Amino acid sequence: MRIKATHIGTATVLLEVGGLRLLTDPVFDPAPAEYRHDPVVLRSTRGPATGVHELPPVDAVLLSHDEHPDNLDATGRTLLDGRPVLTTVGGAARLGGGALGLAPWQTRDLTVDGRTLRVTGTPGVHGPVGEVTGFVVEVPGEQEALYVSGDTVHIPELAEVGRRFRIGTALLHLGAARIEAFGGGELITMDAAQAAALTTSIGARRVVPVHYTSWEHFTEGRTETTARFAAAGLADRLHWLTPGVAEVLD
Repeated sequence: MRIKATHIGTATVLLEVGGLRLLTDPVFDPAPAEYRHDPVVLRSTRGPATGVHELPPVDAVLLSHDEHPDNLDATGRTLLDGRPVLTTVGGAARLGGGALGLAPWQTRDLTVDGRTLRVTGTPGVHGPVGEVTGFVVEVPGEQEALYVSGDTVHIPELAEVGRRFRIGTALLHLGAARIEAFGGGELITMDAAQAAALTTSIGARRVVPVHYTSWEHFTEGRTETTARFAAAGLADRLHWLTPGVAEVLD
């Protein structure tokens, strides 16, 4: 599968797949900023590498969940109107409009201007902080698929991704996010060790890390991920995108 990917920041990636432009988890507010959700305060430290007004036309949005500002902020919400949004079942009910919910393993055809992608929801656990979905994106007629994990820790159910699909590229939400008020500081996104284990279990040919920088509640970054993948013998599968720079992944 040929993918053109631009990492904009956090979990926000512009993807060109099968002739359609997809935007994941749109976060475009200027930084630094504080977001208060009592008793929690989330703080951003770096803004997007590409401004919202610099985006090309976007055909659809893949939104792992709508409840947290590091995955959907005020500016990002302006991009939801007028286009399909695939998200959680609960999120679709809250957002209304063009939002469509995906239960785990539910598949929808996404058709825009005569071009169709198949998108399947995947399970996830985001600690005790709400519903989340990942996505498998397929281009009809192609063997490999794209996996976007969403904000989840590694759970046994995710091994099914590798059994059902041949994963070429996996965009994994990392960062080892921890918030003391949520689950006593337990992981609410994958750390590097979990990401390496998931890479093995689903057989991903390439892993692109996202959601590992620009927020205070992330506890691991590029250094930890690189070291863990090397220790697991997976260094050759790890691929880092330069924020703001489009890159073709074949």
